[in-house]
Amino acid sequence: MNSVKATIVPASAAPTRRVQESARRAAWFISPFLVLIALWAIVVPLAGVSPRTFPSIGAVVATLGETLADGTLLANTGVSLMRVLVGAGLAMLVGIPFGILMGMSKAVSGFFEPLLRFSVALAGIAWIPIATLAFGYGEGAVIFIVFNAVLFAIVYQTLLGVRQIPISLLRAARSNGASSLRMFFEVYLPGAMPGIAVGARTGMGFAWRGLIAAEIIATSLGLGYTLFLARQYYETDVMILVMIVIGVLWLIMDRLVLVPIERRTIQRWGGQQGVDS
Repeated sequence: MNSVKATIVPASAAPTRRVQESARRAAWFISPFLVLIALWAIVVPLAGVSPRTFPSIGAVVATLGETLADGTLLANTGVSLMRVLVGAGLAMLVGIPFGILMGMSKAVSGFFEPLLRFSVALAGIAWIPIATLAFGYGEGAVIFIVFNAVLFAIVYQTLLGVRQIPISLLRAARSNGASSLRMFFEVYLPGAMPGIAVGARTGMGFAWRGLIAAEIIATSLGLGYTLFLARQYYETDVMILVMIVIGVLWLIMDRLVLVPIERRTIQRWGGQQGVDS
């Protein structure tokens, strides 16, 4: 009887354990950043590094306060976020149906897959010269680069997701008289969801890289342009601050939005989850 009582866990203990586990994982996640900050605070003053080469923590914190106070940091961050979301959203609207279509038809995939593989190596900043010629310097060129950076990742991962659908499930749906439209929405789209989730997460990482490169060249607003402008005036405190903001934005988007979506999608539809999730 005592052994049975010992195995009973109070209902209130489960949420507490989940909170403790989440806190432990969060602490482990931020620990390398704390080590990096500590090294920054120690090494830069001891080595006598010039502020023109690398700023102190105090200088970056002061710049953060100034740019928040005058609104420039929030304005440029808002512009960059808008470009990422619009470009990535358009890429998903185009890429997901196209990837499913390639998975549904061997003829379509056979024709486009070599072009897809060829274009993967050219995605991103390689398209900036053409984008500026086609759309000029401004929003159109930057959004196109983001779109292009996300498109190939989402198409490829969607295609892989479709190819992982069991053949028995496809045959069962066809034998029950499912039309092509029903096959698309009720079989292929749900079956491809794990691949779509992975592609969205991978593509968003590419989106930020393409965005910064495009903003440096093709516009006069945004975090990328701020980074480029700071380099011209040797404002290393601004450069490091912008790099930190970009990294923090990506971490927030990845850990709080993309990872939970990927995890829940894979739990529901199956598939393999990224090792760093």
